[in-house]
Amino acid sequence: MKVKLKVKIRKKGAIVSLSVIIVSVLVDFITKQLVMNNMELGESIPLIKNVLHITYITNDGAAFGSFSDARWLFMTVSAVMILFLGAMLIFYEEDSPLFSVSLSLIIGGGIGNMIDRIFYGVVIDFIDFCAFPNLWKWIFNGADSFVCVGVALLIIYYIRAEIRSAGEKKSAAEAAASDKDPENGDKDR
Repeated sequence: MKVKLKVKIRKKGAIVSLSVIIVSVLVDFITKQLVMNNMELGESIPLIKNVLHITYITNDGAAFGSFSDARWLFMTVSAVMILFLGAMLIFYEEDSPLFSVSLSLIIGGGIGNMIDRIFYGVVIDFIDFCAFPNLWKWIFNGADSFVCVGVALLIIYYIRAEIRSAGEKKSAAEAAASDKDPENGDKDR
């Protein structure tokens, strides 16, 4: 018995997704290279004093420095997630640009930080938003930003899908109720 795997590749969607992934990886890579080549580790340059600085640090943990010294675990989890999300882009029958862009940003950010872990053993961080030091203490990078924006867009996509689905169910229920309404001429008689 042969099993056929049906892959529906939408050329326009594939081009957009691949472009978003490539651009996010390149932006992340180039900005990290600029920081590494022009700053000393630990150096901080204020862009907006006490609000936004470029501060060159390394991170051997997960998001925002948590869980240090688990490099191989993060690399494994990242690789699995990148492959899983890539498979969703290819096999999931969803034709929404919002869905595709959100997954592509997450994949691009994951690849960006994976490159750092492979080649440097740590992730390069440099965006230091320090306006609220008691609330926000973490330094992050472009890849982290792409992942966060991608997740936010994915949440928006799912919320919109739920609202749309609820509206369709309500419309169907109202239509069914009006078909049985004696004042509208009971169509079931």
